[in-house]
Amino acid sequence: MKKSLIIACLAAAAGSVALPALAFEPERPVEFVVTAGPGGGTDIFARTIQSIIVKYGFMKAPVVVVNKGSAGGAEGFVYAATAKGDAYKLTFGTNNAYLLPVRAKVPYTAADLTPVAALASDEFVLWVNGKSDIKTAADFITKAKSAPGELKVAGSQSKDVDQILTSMIGEATGTKIGYVPFKSGGEAAVQLAGDHVAANVNNPSENLGQWQAGLVKPVCVFKSEKLKSEGKAAGNQSWSDIPTCKESGIPIDNYAMPRTVWLAAGVEQDVIAFYSGVLKQVSETPEWQKYLADTSQSGTYMTGADLTAFIKTDEAAVSGVLKREGWLAN
Repeated sequence: MKKSLIIACLAAAAGSVALPALAFEPERPVEFVVTAGPGGGTDIFARTIQSIIVKYGFMKAPVVVVNKGSAGGAEGFVYAATAKGDAYKLTFGTNNAYLLPVRAKVPYTAADLTPVAALASDEFVLWVNGKSDIKTAADFITKAKSAPGELKVAGSQSKDVDQILTSMIGEATGTKIGYVPFKSGGEAAVQLAGDHVAANVNNPSENLGQWQAGLVKPVCVFKSEKLKSEGKAAGNQSWSDIPTCKESGIPIDNYAMPRTVWLAAGVEQDVIAFYSGVLKQVSETPEWQKYLADTSQSGTYMTGADLTAFIKTDEAAVSGVLKREGWLAN
């Protein structure tokens, strides 16, 4: 009798104690908000992750991809920022998430977003026309110095990553380089292939087709070490054959664009932990490695303190360029 009474008392006590809440797991559809139009790099980034999640069952809830790419991606970030505490909207972008408010008047700040993870880095390569007499970074600088302002570099958008890099090249080498903005890296590639400009600073995948056709050629990559690759990319050349810009005449160590994922501000820590865990699993699949190889990106998974530190450093470096050029938002 005493034993039964003790057991009953213990059971009653246990029922009155609040048990720890279960870790977050989405119970309804999750929106993948793409801050770019269909078919672009950010769209492919998000849809690749979606397909891997579905294939491996990393998340039980369905995923719905929504494109909101107007105003250079600001549409998507504003949409996310106004959903404070919403655990069902993951936003996909680049460093534009925290750089847009620095260089443009947009109705959100970086503090309205919560970084979840970065899964890749899009590298930048200095390209010239396939028939150009420029063979090295040193040749490029010599030519730029011989006719200040006349050497034109094509790029995607104004005051964005391509023009920022072009400004950095000029500052680092003491040259005056012209910049011609286009709507996309694809348009910049066409302009260079047609010999309408002297160079562009496209990501590897944006100029691959023209390189394979012999219409453009790579000069150097803005990375501290050469790109890693297996097999040939164009003719007898592979990505690993491209020298770094720093070793060949342009003293810029690293310049890359991270592929990032965000939640709105105000979400719980276990929500961040859940999604960062899912994205970590994605980054370890063979399908993700194929995506990196196909797009010539570097696999750089970051989350937590590492990602926060990277964002702080990147924002400071780019803000310095924007301030020097007078491109800061008023």
